[in-house]
Amino acid sequence: MKVELYNQLVANRRGFMKGAAALAAGTALGSTLAGRAFAQDSVRAQILQIPGVGKGSPTDADWQKVGELTLAATKANVAEGEFAGVELTFLGLNNQNLHNFLFRGFLKPWEAYTGAKINWIDLAQADYNARLQQSIATGTVDFDIIEMGAPFEGDTAGRGLLDEMPEWVATQIEADDLVNYLKAPVGTWDGKTYRINLDGDTHTFAYRKDYFGDGSISGLADVPTHWEDINALTVALKGKNDPLTNTPAYGFLDPLKYQWGGFGFYFLGDRAAAYAKHPSDPAWLFDPDTMKPRVNNPAWVQAIQDVIDLVKAEAYPPDQLNADPNVTAFSQFLGGTGAALTWWGDVGSNARTSDTSVVGDVVGFAINPGAKRVYNHTAGAWEETENFAPNLAYLGWGVYVTSRVSGDEKKRKAAWSAAAHLGGKDISLWTAAYPSGFQPYRNSHFQYEEWEAAGYDRAFVEDYLGSNLDSYNHPNGAIEPRIPGIFQYYSIAEDELVKGINGQYPTAQATADAIAVAWEKITDQIGREGQIALYKASLGL
Repeated sequence: MKVELYNQLVANRRGFMKGAAALAAGTALGSTLAGRAFAQDSVRAQILQIPGVGKGSPTDADWQKVGELTLAATKANVAEGEFAGVELTFLGLNNQNLHNFLFRGFLKPWEAYTGAKINWIDLAQADYNARLQQSIATGTVDFDIIEMGAPFEGDTAGRGLLDEMPEWVATQIEADDLVNYLKAPVGTWDGKTYRINLDGDTHTFAYRKDYFGDGSISGLADVPTHWEDINALTVALKGKNDPLTNTPAYGFLDPLKYQWGGFGFYFLGDRAAAYAKHPSDPAWLFDPDTMKPRVNNPAWVQAIQDVIDLVKAEAYPPDQLNADPNVTAFSQFLGGTGAALTWWGDVGSNARTSDTSVVGDVVGFAINPGAKRVYNHTAGAWEETENFAPNLAYLGWGVYVTSRVSGDEKKRKAAWSAAAHLGGKDISLWTAAYPSGFQPYRNSHFQYEEWEAAGYDRAFVEDYLGSNLDSYNHPNGAIEPRIPGIFQYYSIAEDELVKGINGQYPTAQATADAIAVAWEKITDQIGREGQIALYKASLGL
C-alpha cells in the first residue's frame, strides 16, 4: 500500500475501521458477510457469551464448552470414534496459564468424539527455543503436534521435520480468511503449506488515557506518538502519583530482564524499528547481500541508548531489572503500574476480560511509536524526518504437525484434525476476544458487532482492533525473517543487552558491537551463503 493512502485512511480511523478488514483482505469481505445478521450466527454468538465480557476470567469449564460448540467442522470430516487407540504428543506453551491450558479444554470434547488421546509437553516461554533447538540438533523430535511461530519454519520445515498440510484441512479452517500478511509465503516452505494459524502477532502500543488530558499528571493533552517524547514523559513522571491507584506513577515500561528465550529481543526491536526500518529498505536486521549485522548501526545504538538513559534517570519502577515481558504486561500495566508499554494483543483482550486487570476503562491503543528521525543505512546517515515502523513481531503462533506421523495415515489424520479444531474459524473468534495468548488474525475477527454482542463497547473495540489492523497494513511494517537460527540470534542479543543495561559494557555502542560479533559467529556456524539466500527470499528480494 502506498504511504499516502495509508496515512489518509488512518487520519480518519473511525470511518476507516468500518472497511479496514476489507483492506486487510485486499478485496471487500463480500456481500455474504455484509448481509449476514450476526445474531443469527448461533455458534459464534453462543461462544462469545462464554463467560461474557466483564463476568470474570474464563475457566477450564468455559474452554471445554467452547470446544464442544465448535466441533461441527470436525464431525464433517471425522467419524465418531475414528481415532480410537491413537495417542498424540503435543508440545506448546504454558505462558501465563494460557496456550496449552486452553488447548486442553478445547480438545477434550474432540478427544471424546474422536477417541484419540493427547499427551502434553508444557514449556515456559523462556525455555521454548532451547527445548526446540535441542530436539532438532539431536534428532529427537518427540512430539507429533507443535505450537510454533513462523520464525521457526526455517529450523523445522527447512530440515524436513514437518508434515505437509492436507487440502481438506485448509478447507475446514477456511484459510482464505487470514489477513494478508499471514498468507503465503508465511506458513509455507518450498511451496508447501505446513501451518494452521492461531494468532496474528504484532506489537502495538497500549497506554493509560487517564494520564493525559485537562488536569492530568502528564500535563499533556494527548499521548506522545514518538519515542523521543515518550522517553521525556517517562522521566517527567518521576515523583507523581498514579491517578487510578494513588501509587507512584511511571511512564513507559521496558522489560529490563530482556532474557526471555529470544522473545525479549522484540521489545528492544519495538524501539529500534522506528529508527532503523527505513521506508525505502526492506532490511533492518542484516545487510541482505552479506548478512553483516545492522544491530550495531546508529539506529540500534540509539534504541539501546534510550533504555540506558532511562535506567540512569531512575525512571523505571523499582527492581525493573528483574522484570520480564510477562511482568510488564500482566503484573505492572494491567495491575495499574505505568503509563504505557508495547506488547502483543493479549493486553487488549485481558484489559476487559481478566480478573487481574484494573485498567479496562482507561486503556487506549495505537500503533507502536515512531521516531522523529530515521537512519538510512544505505546512505550511512540520519534523515530528519519522522518514521513509523510497527514491529510485526513473531508472525503469530500456529499449529504444525511433525513428520513423525507421516508414515501412519490414521495418526496423521488425527494430528491434523486436532490442529484444525484449534485453528477453526469460530473458535478463533473466541481466542481473539478472550485471554488466550493470541490476537486477531482473520478478516472475520473485525466484525465489530460480534464483539459488542459479547459485551465490549464499540469505542474500545475500534481502538483495540484498529491498532492491530493499522499495524498489519502499515506500508513500513518491520517483518522479521523466517531463517534458520533466528532465535539463536535473538537469544544471544538478549544476553549481551542485559550486560549493557547492567553496566558491563561502557557504552550503548559497545553493547551493540558485542551483539554484532555474536551474530556474525552464528551466521558462520549456520552457513553464510545459505543464510544470505534465505534472508533475501524472506524480504522478497
